[in-house]
Amino acid sequence: MTAIDFTAFVDRLAAAAGDAVLPFFRTSLSVENKSRGGSFDPVTAADRAAEQAMRALIRQNFPEHGIVGEEFGSERTDAEYVWVLDPIDGTKSFISGMPAWGTLIALMRHGEPVFGMMHQPFTREHFSGDGGAAKYRGPAGERALHARRCATLGEAILMTTSPLLMDDAERLAFGRVEKVVRLSRYGGDCYAYCMVAAGHVDLVIEAGLKPYDVVPLIPIVTGAGGIVTTWDGGDAKHGGRIIAAGDKRVHQAAMEMLRG
Repeated sequence: MTAIDFTAFVDRLAAAAGDAVLPFFRTSLSVENKSRGGSFDPVTAADRAAEQAMRALIRQNFPEHGIVGEEFGSERTDAEYVWVLDPIDGTKSFISGMPAWGTLIALMRHGEPVFGMMHQPFTREHFSGDGGAAKYRGPAGERALHARRCATLGEAILMTTSPLLMDDAERLAFGRVEKVVRLSRYGGDCYAYCMVAAGHVDLVIEAGLKPYDVVPLIPIVTGAGGIVTTWDGGDAKHGGRIIAAGDKRVHQAAMEMLRG
């Protein structure tokens, strides 16, 4: 794929997902709970329709590529190129009528994320990155994304989707960081990571993430000059306990505090 071909194809994927999702947003749609005895894990017809639309386009255009998706599993994960899809990251916000959700699309090559996009069709915003640069495109135009400098936790704005998604030990560790930062906010899902890339948020701390929750966001944050790892500094592409920061100094300080 040339750069132009790739950009056009990813935009088609995002548009197809948006066309599938938007008719359901802020309507009386039915919600299923995927969780088996655990916390509420909703899925809707919108999630499934969007992922099916993206999978169909990938199969039509790149039948040799692999796909990993939240709703329909994995195929050809040993391929050179593998797409990672989360049709609605932030389904709880989606079913609540709140706009803090988005479609996540990533491309991995030889097992490493080389491109990521967060597309919010309701607000008509795209956040994308390739690990070397990141950009925003929306109603106000297009611009490069740059994470901001933040030297200390005391100056930092912290986000997490919800501390209730953490176990007791993780919540205790998160609380140590939360007590030190300037401001903490809940409920961001994928948007929180994009706000790190855009320079509005300094730190995101989460736990229990799946690869499709975080792989598309890694090239966006790192492309904007930030860093994404596990709580112990490991590779974030496998999910788990994740920390994203715009400044390595805040990232290091948060990791040390999480360790207690």
